[in-house]
Amino acid sequence: MSKRTVVIGASENPDRYSFLAVNKLNKYQHEVIAIGKTEGKIGNTPIITENPAIEGVDTVTMYLNPKIQKVYYNYILSLQPKRIIFNPGAENEELYELAEEHHIAPINACTLVLLGTGQY
Repeated sequence: MSKRTVVIGASENPDRYSFLAVNKLNKYQHEVIAIGKTEGKIGNTPIITENPAIEGVDTVTMYLNPKIQKVYYNYILSLQPKRIIFNPGAENEELYELAEEHHIAPINACTLVLLGTGQY
């Protein structure tokens, strides 16, 4: 089943885990919205710099350090995802607690591992 996923911190740099995650999400046929600081493309997925209103978001997966995440708090909460995945290095206790308050499941995990092990 396809899960609409918003990747925050997307990068065209093939050495970045966000790049790998977008590719792997597409490989597993999940709908991906990639948001980054610079416009670009990962395969056929555009990286956008704005924060569009998106309905039916299953997952937000974070690839930003906690200091940079703060500007996205209201946006992420407005998407009303079912869960937020905090990838290694993106763990954020403040947003974790906000997510719980808004009935969003926060998970400290690696998107790539979840996909690879069938737990996504």
